[in-house]
Amino acid sequence: MNQKKKIMFVFGTRPEAIKMAPVINEIKKCPDLFAPIIVVTGQHRQMLDQVLQLFKIEPQHDLAIMEPNQTIAQIVAKSLVGLEKLIINDKPDMLLVQGDTSTAFAAGLVAHYHRIALGHIEAGLRTYDKWRPFPEEVNRKQLTTLSDLHFAPTKTSVNNLLSENVDPASIYLTGNTVIDALQEVAKKPYSLSQIGVKINPKKKLILITTHRRESFGDPIEAICRAIVRLANEYANEIEIVLPVHSNPNVKDVVTQYLGKIENIQLIDPLDYEPFVHLMKKAYLILTDSGGVQEEGPSLGKPVLVMRDKTERPEAVTAGTVKLVGMDENVIYEKTSQLLTNPKEYAKMSQALNPYGDGEAAGRIVQVMAYHFAFRKTRPEEFILK
Repeated sequence: MNQKKKIMFVFGTRPEAIKMAPVINEIKKCPDLFAPIIVVTGQHRQMLDQVLQLFKIEPQHDLAIMEPNQTIAQIVAKSLVGLEKLIINDKPDMLLVQGDTSTAFAAGLVAHYHRIALGHIEAGLRTYDKWRPFPEEVNRKQLTTLSDLHFAPTKTSVNNLLSENVDPASIYLTGNTVIDALQEVAKKPYSLSQIGVKINPKKKLILITTHRRESFGDPIEAICRAIVRLANEYANEIEIVLPVHSNPNVKDVVTQYLGKIENIQLIDPLDYEPFVHLMKKAYLILTDSGGVQEEGPSLGKPVLVMRDKTERPEAVTAGTVKLVGMDENVIYEKTSQLLTNPKEYAKMSQALNPYGDGEAAGRIVQVMAYHFAFRKTRPEEFILK
């Protein structure tokens, strides 16, 4: 039997933590094979801590890099310097990163500089437009170049990697770990009264999230105008809940447009657990988030994506997600259609979710066991049923 391997998990944002948590907890079940080293950079300080507490994860290292209004370059630079010190001291056998953040990109660079194997969870997502989303599209393409193991969530992601001449032997179709996390949290009892949200059972709840950089400025104003029209047009039929991102580019605009409309509840950003249960209660979801495009369909909720392009086309193809862009009229019309056309709503809410079965984390850990020769056969991959 080979010597136990040190696996360094590196992440800094809430979405990364949510998708890493199932893998961390799965790898803890193999103490004879792996020793996890948990490193957080602290980009989403409060939101990150809440997820760690929810999934009972205690980091060994916290780089605490976040400062108000710092640039992407500063995030990368601080992550590089901090991670290099830890790698020299802890000597991990592999780094694991998730997704497309600047933290993940920095960790990939450090792994390369020190000739350490890199595993990339949620590999192969693409829009093929380097500005949408920015800076994530370039981050994930660079991570593909740097990675040794590519954990692709869907067949589309696998095909993207193959088209870029990535070694097929290094690509593993696992499903998305967000479904693992979602299923674990959704089955827990929870009352939304704990967060002060009052839902009229006679009204349809629309959940809205917006936070992306490409939405800042004119686009978010257009989004807000569409929301105002919907709130007024369907005042007796819908209740809108919008957790407001703390970034002033979002908060100031949203508060100005929506702050005084009776059937709109603007609330503080939510922990992951109440957000999952708010999604469960929603009739439909409008978002520019990446993860919500995967989570909403898993809960049977139609999702309208307020972006021009998505790196998650599978649900668009399946019919449970629609791209509506950031045009006021399109957002209004497509939302109105779902509110007034039961057949259209049923078609979206009952579509097959292509993102996973809740077993992705187990597959990823088995791949690592295979990579380090703890098992002899290549693990079975995710099959959409």
